Parts: sequence; structure tokens; C-alpha cells
Amino acid sequence: MIPKDHPRYESLIRREKIAEAAWDKIVAMEGVGSHGRGEAFDYLIGEKTTPSALIAEKTAAALLLNAKKPVISVNGNTAALAADQISDLQKKTGALVEVNLFHRTEERIQKITKLLEENGVIVLKGKTERLLPLSHDRALCIQEGIYSADVILVPLEDGDRCEKLVEMGKTVITIDLNPLSRTARTADLTIVDELTRAIANITEAAENMTQEQQKKLIENLDNKKLLKSAIKSIMENLSDAMDRKAQA
Repeated sequence: MIPKDHPRYESLIRREKIAEAAWDKIVAMEGVGSHGRGEAFDYLIGEKTTPSALIAEKTAAALLLNAKKPVISVNGNTAALAADQISDLQKKTGALVEVNLFHRTEERIQKITKLLEENGVIVLKGKTERLLPLSHDRALCIQEGIYSADVILVPLEDGDRCEKLVEMGKTVITIDLNPLSRTARTADLTIVDELTRAIANITEAAENMTQEQQKKLIENLDNKKLLKSAIKSIMENLSDAMDRKAQA
């Protein structure tokens, strides 16, 4: 049992959730490694939401609220860590939720769908077709969901699908702790923050923003600027760590 006064309690709880979900075949074993990679980058930003990330999260809320057909694409890691938060975000934005996997099996689809539904998410169901121009199973999606969306939130995304979705004219929002990744550089909006912090902040923003605030955020969206700011935050955090070590 992890004591609540542990200095890294939240991070360790997330790690436990991923491990348990891997045993339950909700998370692919490859997803365990992906979580660890993201956790390393979370260290680099100081395990907190940076000012630029908060701007990105508010902008994400604005984009979802102003979309004609917003969709949230969910994989195993996202479901394991944030099924209840996805439910809250869906209620605030009216977005459809579709399960889409790289390491796809019908068993995993069913398990992830069940977990989401148990947490109040309405999961889009229907015939899946190879509708995206990809050679792997992320190409499989539902006509009324990802394929028809104009704005898509794709937490913990893989870069090649992100590229194809952008090429198809969709506005892609991603949550990616690595500001140098292909996904981060390809998406229309990249949130460099830990998944559960990011979704909570998007949901809060969606509840509280005025139409004028939404419009201003969308007009001022500059993903390159946001990524530069995220990298600057990492550099500053590393510099501070070096200074503390030198003073020790």
C-alpha cells in the first residue's frame, strides 16, 4: 500500500493503475513502457502543470466546445488512468468517445469499453472499417466517430495517425509530455502535461469559459510557441536542479 504522505504519491498511484490494467489486458504490455517514458518527461517539467500547458488546456476546451463534431479517442492507458475524467469531459463538451487501439484485439476493445461505461462514459459503437490511410489497426474506426470528426482529442497519441488525421483536415489536440515527439510537432495543439492533470484542467475550463474567452484562445493558438515554452520550462527546471546540486 502506498502511503498518502509519500512525496510522489500521485505518480505511484498512476503507475499502480497501469500495472493492474496490464494484468487485466486493458493496457498492452507495450503501453507500460510508454507510460514510463512519459513519467520521465513529467520529472523534467517538475510534475506540475506549467503556465503554457494551462493555456493549451484552456484552448483545447475552447476547440472542443466550438467543434461541430468533437471526438475523444481513447486507448488502454487513457482508460486505465482517466476513465472517470473522460466521463466528466464528455458531459461538459458533448464529445463522442471512441476506442481506438494500435495493439488491437476484440478482448481489449471490450474490456476498455466496459471500464469506460462503468465510469459513466457513453462509448460509440458500430461497424469499424479501415477508414484511415494507415497500414496498422489504428486505421480501423467508426464512420460516425473519428472519421467524421472535425476536432479530435487524442491523448497519448502515436505520431503517424496524428499526421494522417491532420492531412485529412481535422483539428488534432494531443496530450504528450514529450514536446519533441513527432506527435507534439504535428498536432494542431499539443498539451505538454500529465494526462490526468490535463483532462481535469480541460474539463474545468470547459465549464467556466465565456464565448469571448473561447474565441480569443482559438484566435491566439500558436502551437510552436507553446512547444518552445514547454522546452524552456524543462531547461529551467534542469538548470534549477543543477544549481541545487551545486549548493548541496
